[in-house]
Amino acid sequence: MTGGGLKRGKPYASVLRREILKSALAERLYEAAAALPVIDYHCHLSPKEIYEDKPFEDIGAMWLSGDHYKWRLMRRAGVSEELITGGAPYADKFRAYAGCVGTAFGNPLRDWSRLELEKYFDCRIPLNADNADGIRRAANAVLAEKALSPRRLMEASAVEYVATTDDPADTLDYHTKLRKDKSFKCKVAPTFRVDSLFNIDRADFAAYIERLSAASGVEINGFADFLSAIGKRMTDFLSAGCRFSDIGTERFPLSAGSYESAEAAFNNAKNGIKSCECEIEGYFGFMYTHWLCKCKEYGFAAQLHLNVLRNTNGKEFLRFGADGGFDTVSDGFSARAFIGVLNRCDAAGGLPRIIVYTLNPAYYEALITAAGSFREVTVGMAWWFNDHQMGIREYLDKMSALSHIGEVIGMLTDSRSFLSYARHDWFRMILADFLSAFGEENEKELTALAEKLSYYNTKKLIEG
Repeated sequence: MTGGGLKRGKPYASVLRREILKSALAERLYEAAAALPVIDYHCHLSPKEIYEDKPFEDIGAMWLSGDHYKWRLMRRAGVSEELITGGAPYADKFRAYAGCVGTAFGNPLRDWSRLELEKYFDCRIPLNADNADGIRRAANAVLAEKALSPRRLMEASAVEYVATTDDPADTLDYHTKLRKDKSFKCKVAPTFRVDSLFNIDRADFAAYIERLSAASGVEINGFADFLSAIGKRMTDFLSAGCRFSDIGTERFPLSAGSYESAEAAFNNAKNGIKSCECEIEGYFGFMYTHWLCKCKEYGFAAQLHLNVLRNTNGKEFLRFGADGGFDTVSDGFSARAFIGVLNRCDAAGGLPRIIVYTLNPAYYEALITAAGSFREVTVGMAWWFNDHQMGIREYLDKMSALSHIGEVIGMLTDSRSFLSYARHDWFRMILADFLSAFGEENEKELTALAEKLSYYNTKKLIEG
């Protein structure tokens, strides 16, 4: 990338590769993994944006318009809110981010930003406050010249499959349109995200029931109708190519709940009556088992996101709403409760394929050993606050020591950005270096593992 008075420097990815890949064997393992396509089985991309495929115009907007990872980092670096989520021009916001990330040593955003700049914009110089304006101008020129759009970026990243995150009451119109569009080779499928079905203590739950009723075509007068509407929407999602269901609620059921207790709590919520804690717990207990059994019935892999506290700053939540960058790691995981859910579901109808993530790495041992007792369950990739180099290496260490490294499903972006596919390259570097420690005498087996963990295990998961 040239232009804007910039001088070509050392290739950033080459520097990063030298930082991460510490041997010739690691280089060879990375090359084997890097040659494979990308399967992104959990992200927050918009199917509407993918279908409409409008070219991007400004890298500042692409990077900063909705990325709470970056917002959080900028706040910690002392950047004013006006330059984060406020009304400042994106030129100023980009300059502020550049100054922040340029010194954010050890933070994954620094690696991701430099990889994205090279992969998509051929920018091979360090990003900092001094050169931010020139890099932005040159990047925007690339956007205009190449008409970079969602589909072009996905094609440039060799993306084969994407699973978006969709509420049961969401329209699937854009998924249907994408399935009919034979010009786009990447498969885009919905994920059945169930948080709204579980959050009966929210003030807008009664209004949500109306949305679900309209989407499903089922008149919801009671709890049985509610469950029927859920089944109808799961059928709709299956027809749209869905292979995953997903939950990310703060609460996890500590005990079983009966149909009667769940029905009572549902009726209260439908009528605007606040349930007591024991009623909500009963609802969660019943619904968790019911949901996992339905996943088994429909062939959906269930993804469980645990140990997160959301919107922890009450004042800022009122100001920014959800996904503003104010979530945190939680404690309180109960291995006994987790195993209880698995056993109840197994007894009721059998376990679906389950991938469980923890935002708190202190619980890796408990989760990995619990999963080891159930063939259908595995612990998923280092997630969110843990998807830095140290966190991914810790995850791989724990999985290899306490389980079988070959069961790891692989990287996911968990992102709203079409530039995030550079993270798959980054993960494959870290994985290759991790595996290389087991020695050149095992190169054949290590190469097969690098390929499985980067692509083939995920491919097998979505193919059933």
